[in-house]
Amino acid sequence: MEKRIELLDCTLRDGAYIVDAKFGTPAIKGIISKMQEANVEIIECGWLKNTPHVEGTSFFHVPDDVIQYITKRDERVTYVTMIDWDRYDLSYLPECDHKSIDAIRVVFPHGKHREGIEVAKQIRDKGYQIYLQAANTLAYSNDDLKDLASAINELNPVAISVVDTFGAMYEDDLDRIIEVLDGCLDRHIKLGFHSHNNQQLSFALTMHFVERLLKMDRQCIVDASLCGMGRGAGNATTELVTSYLNKKHSGNYDMNAVMDAIDMYMEGFKEKFSWGYSTPYFIAGLYCCHVNNIAYLLKNHRTNARDMRNIIESLSEDDRKKYDYDLLEEKYLENQNRIVDDEETINALRDKFKGKEILFIAPGKSVTEQEEKIKKYIEEKKPVVIGINAIHPDYDFDYLFLIGAVRYEYAKSVYPEKFNAVKRILLSSIKTVPGSNEMVINFNRVIKRGWEHFDNAVICGLRFMDQLNVTDITLAGFDGFKNKYNESYADASLPTLNPDNKWDELNEEITDMFLDFKKTTETTMSIKFLTESIFNK
Repeated sequence: MEKRIELLDCTLRDGAYIVDAKFGTPAIKGIISKMQEANVEIIECGWLKNTPHVEGTSFFHVPDDVIQYITKRDERVTYVTMIDWDRYDLSYLPECDHKSIDAIRVVFPHGKHREGIEVAKQIRDKGYQIYLQAANTLAYSNDDLKDLASAINELNPVAISVVDTFGAMYEDDLDRIIEVLDGCLDRHIKLGFHSHNNQQLSFALTMHFVERLLKMDRQCIVDASLCGMGRGAGNATTELVTSYLNKKHSGNYDMNAVMDAIDMYMEGFKEKFSWGYSTPYFIAGLYCCHVNNIAYLLKNHRTNARDMRNIIESLSEDDRKKYDYDLLEEKYLENQNRIVDDEETINALRDKFKGKEILFIAPGKSVTEQEEKIKKYIEEKKPVVIGINAIHPDYDFDYLFLIGAVRYEYAKSVYPEKFNAVKRILLSSIKTVPGSNEMVINFNRVIKRGWEHFDNAVICGLRFMDQLNVTDITLAGFDGFKNKYNESYADASLPTLNPDNKWDELNEEITDMFLDFKKTTETTMSIKFLTESIFNK
């Protein structure tokens, strides 16, 4: 008797996005072996690509490349690989010999299901079982779904999977899709579900899908990956899905084998790579947006959540589903480069700071550890004291220089009395209309591109002082980052501006920016360090 519910583990295929398919031979062999041992019905071994196979990766050129990774073939298991409908040359694909993979999953985008199914027909003619993946199924209207089902019935594949590409579905969205497909698909064609966890709903929707399909008396397949490993917010987790099926639907999955796979092969990947739910990937789900747009904004601009939402919202619905990096950069610059007329502010500050020594109080831990020394210096030298991108409650500031909306809101919320009392210099990326006690200057005045973390607050502050013709600056709290975030700042709760935690690389980059500034400064500027700093070289 054929099972009504089957699990497809897609760790080696969807997880390939995280590690560039470089799992390593032991992990590929081990994950396949442990999934066999766990009684997983379908194991997705990776992708078929046009390029030659590199040992230790889950990108395969031809099915025979998979054989070396299947230690002992289990006839109860269906071994599959995936192809993108238009990115694999079928002339490479030999006749199926049932020694490597049994089936191929063909994924196609919305609007291309007829073309994708034509590719699938050619694959079936070579003897492979066919599984289909309708990417971004949420975009299909009811009429689209009926047309899709009609074309699928002609092909007669093993299964068609609903795909929540952007992690944007809710239960009613999934219900609409499966009701239409169930009403139109031939009864023996299985219906599958591949979810993404952008809205923390992946597992919940997977359970809902199973319950609905069982009531419809249709066989179903659910996708999951170990630890939810997959691009962006990742997928439903194999460990949760197997546990649920065991408890609620008489599943026979060996949880010890699943746990062994995690302990032996996944923990190392979790230490080196990151995936899973995050606020940026929630934004992708919120706007049905391709995760590559989110990844670009994080990697190239470390964009905060509010700005990211505004940037993605500014794209058209069609543009959100693509990843046009030139357009995205244009939208990012539009968001940041909100031009204001700041000449009057600049001239007024030049007059205020003329001939004055400026003391920057940066957020480093040394401003707490050497508070007595710093306060004595302020008392004796009477400099203009500027807080850089943070308020320290034990200091009195003449000005606060803020470069980001997150730090602005944090200072305003946590230290409202000092925040309201101090004069605030803001970049136009935070706001364009100044509030009480505020001055706004153009974002582009203080940034210089060419580094990933180009918007370091102290460096931006130095560039601003250079434009004001300041020649005498003393730095406190410009310490450099330690490997643990809460050891670097005087305020351990200060929002992090380096979410990738690559502190050594960040220190090197700030050093390079600091040296570049000293070489290119327009005025003869004396920069002294009042507290110890790794940048004082």
